[in-house]
Amino acid sequence: MQSEEEDEDEERESDILSDDGEVDDFPEIDAASDSDEESEEEEDDTDDLDEEDTLEEDSDADSDLHIFPKSKVVVSDITGQKKTVYPEIEPDYDSDSSTEEDPSRTGNIPMHWYDDLPHIGYDINGKRVLRPAKGDELDKFLATVDDPTSWTTAFDKNTQMDKPLSAEELDIIRRLQAGENPDAEYDPYEPTIEWFTGKGKEEVMPISSAPEPKRRWLPSKWEKQKIMKIVRAIRQGRIVGSKPTAADKKHQFYAIWNEPPSNQPPPLPAPKPKLPTNSESYNPPEEYLPTEEERKQWENTEPEDRERDYLPQKYSALRLVPAFDKFIKQRFNRQLDLYLAPRIQRIKLNVDPNSLLPKLPSPGSLRPFPNYKSLKFTHTKARVRCLSISPDGAWVASGDESGVISLWEVNVGREVKRWTLGSKVGAIEWCPRLDVCFFVAGTEEKLHFLMPPNLSPTVLTMTQSTLAPATLPPATQSSIKWISSSGAVEEGPILVIELPGASGLPRQLTWHRKGDYLASVSSSETQGGVWMHQISRRHSQAPFTKIKGAVQMVLFHPTKPHFFVATQRYVRLYNLAEQKLLKTLMPGIQWISSMDIHPSGDHVIVGGYDRKLCWFDLELSEKPYKVLRYHTRAIRSLHFHPTYPLFASSSDDGSIQIFHARVYSDLMTDPLIVPLKILRGHDVKDGLGVLQVKWVNKQPWLVSSGADGNALVWCS
Repeated sequence: MQSEEEDEDEERESDILSDDGEVDDFPEIDAASDSDEESEEEEDDTDDLDEEDTLEEDSDADSDLHIFPKSKVVVSDITGQKKTVYPEIEPDYDSDSSTEEDPSRTGNIPMHWYDDLPHIGYDINGKRVLRPAKGDELDKFLATVDDPTSWTTAFDKNTQMDKPLSAEELDIIRRLQAGENPDAEYDPYEPTIEWFTGKGKEEVMPISSAPEPKRRWLPSKWEKQKIMKIVRAIRQGRIVGSKPTAADKKHQFYAIWNEPPSNQPPPLPAPKPKLPTNSESYNPPEEYLPTEEERKQWENTEPEDRERDYLPQKYSALRLVPAFDKFIKQRFNRQLDLYLAPRIQRIKLNVDPNSLLPKLPSPGSLRPFPNYKSLKFTHTKARVRCLSISPDGAWVASGDESGVISLWEVNVGREVKRWTLGSKVGAIEWCPRLDVCFFVAGTEEKLHFLMPPNLSPTVLTMTQSTLAPATLPPATQSSIKWISSSGAVEEGPILVIELPGASGLPRQLTWHRKGDYLASVSSSETQGGVWMHQISRRHSQAPFTKIKGAVQMVLFHPTKPHFFVATQRYVRLYNLAEQKLLKTLMPGIQWISSMDIHPSGDHVIVGGYDRKLCWFDLELSEKPYKVLRYHTRAIRSLHFHPTYPLFASSSDDGSIQIFHARVYSDLMTDPLIVPLKILRGHDVKDGLGVLQVKWVNKQPWLVSSGADGNALVWCS
């Protein structure tokens, strides 16, 4: 047998060495080889027909699996050769996803990384994809009313928007809710395929009954070569084994007390059990024995509420004492005491809760600040929407929604002049220059420049030369018209600026510190809502060609060429000289209503309709340094005092909050914010309270206007 095997190996090696590099043809597979070798060679004609039908069905099934379109062979008109031509592919929407607009290219990453950022990713050009604005619950309800298909949308975390669901996705959701299979084409009652039934399929099984091959019980030649390779490496010294340990090795001795002492205190000992008292004696005195009433009361009391867990009993002799019936329970409780006993002595801290509160100075030491109502000026027709105080602190201009502007004195409250503009007054602002005296009032699509009466000749001449110069500057191409008045200056505006159509009511006016530039914010939510006007050149321009969000307020920096723009949820700081965005403040307010800048220019306060007041330190972070919640309703107005360390906030709850806000020149010292006084004098009307507050220059006085039609002066 061994010689036969050697001959077979030599023949196999000769076949391998005689290989000339050509690949032999793979033998054809005989479908009949799957059947039993010992089956009969003669079969019925019906069986042959069945096998042919089966082969035809298999070929049809293989053709169905060919998903590509069939080709045809044609003769080329150019080369005259045959070529294979495939039909043109008609691309549908489902064939390629490149037609879908997916601006965010961040990929499959956790989207909560962008929760504190104003953007949700980057587009294909590397630019930020800003987070779309989200409405409140009322907006969602209105969307469901206006759009009947809004319930068929789902929130997409990548785009932060609602995307409509297809009919197939809605059908899958319906099937999941009904507890059905998500696949609509799945048939749970399809007929069973008989894989192992029929002639010729009895032995088509994964387990074979063939005899064991010879290689299973012969030693492997490959493993022998591997072992010999390791043996040769050991003999050559390339593999060194571990040295055996000496049998007579002596024990190693060491001092167990050489370890450094621990600084930790030793553990506390286990608590000792209490010693028995006289009442636990087998023969206690008579006064320790309970009466019948005390015994019944002890038995009716819950075990947790009893003073002691036993009743004293009296026996005449020690030999008459029975076995302790609660011995096992007592030992178990003792084990629990040892197991749960604390091993660290904890000292109880007696801390006064008042000592945990920050120590704030008393309001009496922070005077002066307004604390009582001094004057009252009433607009009889409508609510007072806005007011402004002259730079010298002598005059107050207030406007109501009926179009009446009143000029009155701060000291006595006497009305000096009244103008009727005929439409709702949205904003009033005095020019900050001291060599001129005029203010601007905003009505529907117009800005009126008004002068108070009884001006000195020097101030009057300077004001007229500023607003109505003898030589007008060259006209510029703009959609805004500058119209000078031809009538008496005392009776009407000396200058009128007509804003573009559909710009709406100007709801805010703000001056640059030099008094030459005026910025206006209208109720229009387009880029035309913000305009910047230059008085000396009589030129107006829109600083933003495209702005993100509806602008609520704008402010000039008191010392730097910076411009603050507050949208519905963010405050952006722009550099006007370099024309670029410096930073974006994120107050976390749902809807910003008001904003003001500290005279130093390093701090900003932002108020919102959700009752939050955020204090920002521009040198510290883009998030609020402190968030104050003192009002119970929406905040309407905020204002810093130009000279005193004070600021005020007004709300629709009819109250005015006065705060002490001291900012230190040392950057390591935090600002000191102390609430001082709550002023209540306005009535809440139609859900509106105090609409605007303004400080009087060089005096700790405050002027407020409310929805009740009153303008109040608060003094210290």
